[in-house]
Amino acid sequence: MNDLNIEAIYEKGNLKLPQSLPLPDGQSVSITIHGTPPNVQRRRGLLEWKGNWEDLDYLICSDDNGVFESR
Repeated sequence: MNDLNIEAIYEKGNLKLPQSLPLPDGQSVSITIHGTPPNVQRRRGLLEWKGNWEDLDYLICSDDNGVFESR
């Protein structure tokens, strides 16, 4: 089997995957955990921002600010 990179969410002691994995039942795997920075840190430097990072994170990530909100 080739390596598979997939992002997951850790919630209440469980890793939640966005989709099923292409593995047969009983397949043994080895897992390496790499934490990802919050969205605002990943996007830092893409635009000049003079406000605080919490406000920018809200603007980027909030469902209230979807791409169709300005229409």
